[in-house]
Parts: sequence; structure tokens; C-alpha cells
Amino acid sequence: MSKEAVFTMKLEPELRDQFMAEAEASHRPASQVVRELMREFVERQRQAREYDAFLSSKVEAGRASMRAGVGRSSDEVEATFAARRASAASAP
Repeated sequence: MSKEAVFTMKLEPELRDQFMAEAEASHRPASQVVRELMREFVERQRQAREYDAFLSSKVEAGRASMRAGVGRSSDEVEATFAARRASAASAP
């Protein structure tokens, strides 16, 4: 992968000094550590977006089933599982 882009940022001198010391202690160039941090951030953000889209589709599917009269209310679900819990608790 070509390394032609330059990234400049401002930060506190203490943070820079600590970061540089830790990078040196791990025997890795600071730029390599920053690239790894950036890749991890990008991946976490991508996963978060995918999960949000998945969750939104599940919520919308549930809402659509309720609008269509196919779904069950929270009270109905709670009553069903309360009965199941009671049955399981009384089983030998």
C-alpha cells in the first residue's frame, strides 16, 4: 500500500511525549502505531454502522408485523414467558 498521504495533527506535548515513549518501548515506529489505531477505528465504525442497520431492520420488521396484526403485544409475551417460568420452576 502506497504511503503518499500526510496527516498532521495538533496535540498536547505531554501526550505526544508519552505516545512516542510507548511506541519506542514497543520497538515500533510511531507512524505504524498510528496507522494501526486508524485501521482499528475505521473497522469499529464500520461494524457499528452495520449493527445499527441490522438493528433498524429488525425493529422495522417488528413494527411492520404489529401494523399487520401479526405481532404480539409486550403484555402477551410477558404472560407467555411468566407461565413458562412458573412451569419450569415447578418441574422436578
